[in-house]
Amino acid sequence: MITVLLLIISNTFMTIAWYGHLKHRSAPLWEVILVSWGIAFFEYCFQVPANRIGYRTFTPYQLKIIQEIITLCVFVVFAWIYFKEPLRWQYAASLLCVVMAVAFAFWGRGL
Repeated sequence: MITVLLLIISNTFMTIAWYGHLKHRSAPLWEVILVSWGIAFFEYCFQVPANRIGYRTFTPYQLKIIQEIITLCVFVVFAWIYFKEPLRWQYAASLLCVVMAVAFAFWGRGL
């Protein structure tokens, strides 16, 4: 599904823009902001088409819920690879709650 693929790409850029700079704390804040905005440009290049295309099939609520679960999944992978952070059971349980929320949003409609 093209909407989900575009959202995964978009959220990958977003996660890098929002969190990638945390390993470079010595960089000046103005520089980090400019680089993050530059990366975020590419996020929008995928996010806007994803929502336009997805709105043919999904409600705005469903699009947002899909986007949030993708954001969390992308972040889990990013934190594990980039920051070497383990996925603790509390985080996994929290993610399961979000997945359950997605299931409720699509109840009787399907993906």
